[in-house]
Amino acid sequence: MKFFLKKTITLIITLFIVSLLAFFAFSIIPGDPTAKILGMEASQAQIDALRIELGLDQPVLVRYLDWLGNFVRGDFGTSYSYQLPVRQMLADKLPITALLTLISFLFTLVIAIPLGIYSGSVKSEWLDRVNATIDQVFMSVPQFFIGILMCFVLGISMKWFIPGNYVSYSSSWSGFLYYMIFPAFSIAIPRIAMTVKMLRSSILNELGRDYVRTAHSRGCSRSVILRRYVLRNALIPVITFLAISMAEIMTGSIIVEQVFTVPGIGRLLLTSIGNRDFPVVLAIVVILAAWIVLVNYLADIINQLVDPRLRLQ
Repeated sequence: MKFFLKKTITLIITLFIVSLLAFFAFSIIPGDPTAKILGMEASQAQIDALRIELGLDQPVLVRYLDWLGNFVRGDFGTSYSYQLPVRQMLADKLPITALLTLISFLFTLVIAIPLGIYSGSVKSEWLDRVNATIDQVFMSVPQFFIGILMCFVLGISMKWFIPGNYVSYSSSWSGFLYYMIFPAFSIAIPRIAMTVKMLRSSILNELGRDYVRTAHSRGCSRSVILRRYVLRNALIPVITFLAISMAEIMTGSIIVEQVFTVPGIGRLLLTSIGNRDFPVVLAIVVILAAWIVLVNYLADIINQLVDPRLRLQ
């Protein structure tokens, strides 16, 4: 109970610090949002009136406390560019990014776990070298570059899909899911390589433990030892890693959405940065930070639940 309370307090403090730093960072970035809204032909009187209307004439700390109070109540402000509630804009975009994250995670889970178990349980020097080379390549290539290659090879050359021809889930679920396979897979590939490498190393580490030699001396076959003992222990750090991957997959979707023209919060974030639309940018940054902190918080709890050694500590 003490552990969970400590983690919860840490989570709240972290979110507060992130929101504070983000707000102050956006406050000192060059560029006046009033000029973006009114245009270059606006008079000084119009600019001053709009600054008062937006509350930009107030001290930074006062504006932050006002924003924080509204944010906690679910009011994320109004977009400077679209004159729409930021909450409404995020409600339209967030499900798309959430679904993309979920599909990417499922790809990681379904592909990486069997490959990691196979590569860790099969003794082959040739296979080890191939796995090491492939893992290193896929871990090194950025996700957006994989997306560009996928658009060129699978989209333009092989005609498996039309790059940029996004299908909304409101119009066709099957078309939406089919199109999302490609950006989701480009996001998942580096995570798959990392998970395979980690699971393989974890299995090999467990195979060198004393309890494995004891099981061998009692006549247990290698397959039985792997299934009953090794995998149970080897999967513990991998489960935590996969939980943390959920946060990294969502942040990785920001650039990939731009490559595939997926209208999620990633594209909205990049567009809003260019438009100096600070209420939208600030809300997305804080939500992404909250997601990362929350996932790490849940990963620590899962680690405590599945690993009895940590509970004893």
